[in-house]
Amino acid sequence: MSMPGAARRQRTSHTSITPARPHETNPELHPLRAMNPTECIDRLIAEITDWRGETLAGVRKCILAADPAIVEEWKWMGSPVWSRDGIIAVANAHKNKVKLTFMYGASLPDPARLFNAGLEGNARRAIDFFEGDEIDGRALQQLVRAAIEYNQTKTKRKAPTGTRSRSAPENAKKNA
Repeated sequence: MSMPGAARRQRTSHTSITPARPHETNPELHPLRAMNPTECIDRLIAEITDWRGETLAGVRKCILAADPAIVEEWKWMGSPVWSRDGIIAVANAHKNKVKLTFMYGASLPDPARLFNAGLEGNARRAIDFFEGDEIDGRALQQLVRAAIEYNQTKTKRKAPTGTRSRSAPENAKKNA
């Protein structure tokens, strides 16, 4: 026997509501929400007590030294992100490596051949640092600067909204 639609919705609607978690309704209860991104990254590095923490700290130092206008962000449930006119790179500490992923790495020159992961992709490229690997700070900074330059040219190519000529579609028809 079926119920009319309104009665069915009324009867079942209360069962699908899940109570909010305390930190979702009160941001002060979530430990990382009260901190700025730099503090979150500091905390992450401090909590990783092996070589990965040292490597992540070294990578961060190189990235920030490349350009004083770089902004640190904390995204995607715990990933350090560095931006300037768009995302430059994202870092993650994995079980046996530290991965630094450049969002548009496939479009960047890499004369020092730092990229060693994600080489098959059309956009991203990554550098996997393993225990004992040295960070080539000079080459990494060049890569970061190239990413900034790419981001800046990418944003210049985008036309601001509302700037298209009203006659553009007519011209397109004439040229077709």
